[in-house]
Amino acid sequence: MSPANQSVSRRSFLHTGLAAGVWLGTAASITYAANANEEIGVGLIGCGGRGGELMKYFMKIDGVKMAGFYDPDPGRAAAAKRSSMSDGKVHTSLDDLVADDSIDAVIIATCNHWHCLAAIRAMEAGKDVYVEKPLSHSQWEGEQTVAAARKYNRICQMGTQQRSDPMQAEIQKLLHEDKVLGEIQSARVNRYGQRGPIGKRTEPLVIDSKIDYNMWLGPAQDQPIYRNNLHYDWHWDWNTGSGEMGNWGVHVLDDVRNNIFQDKVTLPKRIIGGGGRVAWNDAGQTPNVHFVYFDTGSIPVVIGLSNLKELGSAKHPGPGSGYIAYCEGGRLEGQRGRAVAFDNDGKEIKSFKGLGGNDLHQKNFIDAVRSRDASSLNTEVQVGHDTTGWCNLANIAFRAGDTFSYAAAKEVSGDGGIWGSLLEETDKHLQSHNIKIESSEIKLSPMLTVDVESGRFVGDHADQANGFIKREYRKGFEVPKLA
Repeated sequence: MSPANQSVSRRSFLHTGLAAGVWLGTAASITYAANANEEIGVGLIGCGGRGGELMKYFMKIDGVKMAGFYDPDPGRAAAAKRSSMSDGKVHTSLDDLVADDSIDAVIIATCNHWHCLAAIRAMEAGKDVYVEKPLSHSQWEGEQTVAAARKYNRICQMGTQQRSDPMQAEIQKLLHEDKVLGEIQSARVNRYGQRGPIGKRTEPLVIDSKIDYNMWLGPAQDQPIYRNNLHYDWHWDWNTGSGEMGNWGVHVLDDVRNNIFQDKVTLPKRIIGGGGRVAWNDAGQTPNVHFVYFDTGSIPVVIGLSNLKELGSAKHPGPGSGYIAYCEGGRLEGQRGRAVAFDNDGKEIKSFKGLGGNDLHQKNFIDAVRSRDASSLNTEVQVGHDTTGWCNLANIAFRAGDTFSYAAAKEVSGDGGIWGSLLEETDKHLQSHNIKIESSEIKLSPMLTVDVESGRFVGDHADQANGFIKREYRKGFEVPKLA
């Protein structure tokens, strides 16, 4: 790991209040310290597309063996085992997998609503955890997952893999050490990626009898599904997913927290946001157009997301999936695997070429499993919780919103014009799809104030917003209170 990334990671880890000496001094945490070359058995929980990709990255690491597989869809688990060409066991339950003594660490690539409960159960069983982003489905359960890592002395990394790309340290050097562009004044985050509707059935989806649907649901409520597909499209249902904000938004917001704030800002102090699920008339619930302003107390940040096609002149600035740091002397446009710095005249000053972070991020986790040094992780669970928190709060702003009005949107000030520009662009984008931003189809929250220390809303409208901090868990699948 590069020195710059390591120092940022260590600072973030120490902000949790746990000194490295305390962490390393526990008996449960020295499993591999005596033999750094000992084989590590890895179990895969959630054997769909991303789970299969992660498995391949882990299998490239010397001394790592795929030792077990579990998925409520047994066909997926069997396919993962075949792909691994290992003698790892296909388990019939999650609890059976985490109880397997041949498994030292687990990869969690389930639906979002299972991330925290699966991670906590695994850590309670003495396993280290690599959990896909977003860390949590609700803010409260993320807090319990951080507490579990501390209580059980486990290594826990979230899968924002771009954190392990050496390019990030180079960007931070340009922005903060060399200050080539001067002071950072504001930041714009983008996720403009076209998707399609997920269907809208008149009768509930019939679940394949081979799938253990009780386990697939886990903590989620047993509600009829009116979309066409069980797998993947759970992203767009609040019962199981976090929308595009928790799917791609978490990656680009993590870049901003990492490169612009160097993790010094855990959560925003205030937030206002809105959007809608428009144009498609499908069974999805999460917004396919989403716009949010974050008041950090220092550098203002906005994020714009859309899954609709960009038509005509309704275009966004900067990369489709990435961010812009607006500075005194120009701007930096960053995205996965590349970045470019421009001066105020638009002339390119410097470009960066990255690796995306896969392979490196998984190796960073395994190295930490062997060393028992959680501070060496590039997305240690506390860092992952903080970044996921921005997404959770953004989703709460949408869900707590009412009909959009420009009058309410004008409550933002001191943003350097980025909020007004985002709204103007979004208005134009919606109009290209024959939708008015000031209509019943688009929502906007009031300005919500966040107590950063507690992670709760305070002041006006706090009660409504805090109602989304913790979900209602289905009996038998409750996330335990540890924090």
